[in-house]
Amino acid sequence: MKVMQLNFHKTGQTHWTTLQLKVQPGKQVVVQYNHCHDIAQVLKICQLAPETVALDDILVERTVETTDLARATRNHAAAIEALYLARQKVREHHLKMKLTSAHYTLDKHKLIFYFTAAGRIDFRQLVRDLASIFKTRIELRQIGVRDEAKLLGGIGPCGRRLCCTTFLGEFVPVSIKMAKNQKLSLNPTKISGLCGRLMCCLQFEDETYEAAKAALPDYGARVLTVDGPGKVVGMNLLAHVLHIRLDGREVAVDYDLAEIKQQTKKGEKIGETKAVR
Repeated sequence: MKVMQLNFHKTGQTHWTTLQLKVQPGKQVVVQYNHCHDIAQVLKICQLAPETVALDDILVERTVETTDLARATRNHAAAIEALYLARQKVREHHLKMKLTSAHYTLDKHKLIFYFTAAGRIDFRQLVRDLASIFKTRIELRQIGVRDEAKLLGGIGPCGRRLCCTTFLGEFVPVSIKMAKNQKLSLNPTKISGLCGRLMCCLQFEDETYEAAKAALPDYGARVLTVDGPGKVVGMNLLAHVLHIRLDGREVAVDYDLAEIKQQTKKGEKIGETKAVR
């Protein structure tokens, strides 16, 4: 079954539907979804088994036209004005939430506000006030700080635009173990992005570091080098270089993996292992 992946908003989740229109990835289409018309971007077109993906009830009508883009531009300007007014209402209701962005659907049948908050917020009265002002359906969607950074954009520590803003689709889990594998400083200010969470780029090369780590002996393992037995006290994963403290010596010596004749696990003796291939 041929399917297409769509995205309505860069902070929102992606949607899958059947391929209903001959279009190339990256193009924009006009769709009907949740009783509203809006513009979506085609992210991917592929062949998938029906049981491997959950399809949404989306009607893809046509590719965008110049009039659609002009209308979307006007809607964007109106959404910015609505955002300022909605922020005033948030202050009036003394709600502990931060409105980040607003979005009108193409037909203006719905006005969506994206916000961040530390916990759950009772915004029912706020929604009623906004509906009476804008005379349309109001929807408030709570997003995380990573989504907020993706929406607002910015320059990362590397000096380039944020990955989440430019090319990342949905976020993937990032752990402190990835920073440890890459021998990075564990100072939060060094490995955190503008969102305050661990940088997404930590997972880009994690698979390579994991594979390199699996090919080398663990820290503390006993090895037999061309100069005699010793213990692993450090390593350069990508270069496949081990820092070995030879028996009877204090200063560690660097050895390439090819120079290691035998390796053991912690607690094993040199004679109990096989030679390294």
